[in-house]
Amino acid sequence: MLKELLLLFLIVFAGTGGELCVTRAMKKLGEVKDFRPASLVRTIYRVLGVGWMWLGVALMALAFFSLLGMLSLESVSFVVPVTALNYVAGALGGKFFLGERVMDGGGLAFFSFASA
Repeated sequence: MLKELLLLFLIVFAGTGGELCVTRAMKKLGEVKDFRPASLVRTIYRVLGVGWMWLGVALMALAFFSLLGMLSLESVSFVVPVTALNYVAGALGGKFFLGERVMDGGGLAFFSFASA
């Protein structure tokens, strides 16, 4: 049971944390407006130089392998609904880590209750 809780924690928080870090990196870089090959190569080099991107990719990889581990222990019908907590963690992370405007507390409470 402890192993499943640890894997669930990693799936939710590493996955959401990774997505938030990648979002922060992309906001730092800005929008891609030029899609010519040379410009895309320059953009890729810029992306590779942002630490938030590397941290985000590492956290998402950790979440993915935790999900594989969880699926080896539990059935899909249990794992997928439980990972709905990602939505709540993402909303909270968007509000506090990225400083985004998120729905009011009533909406967040509804989604928290619905995903539990």
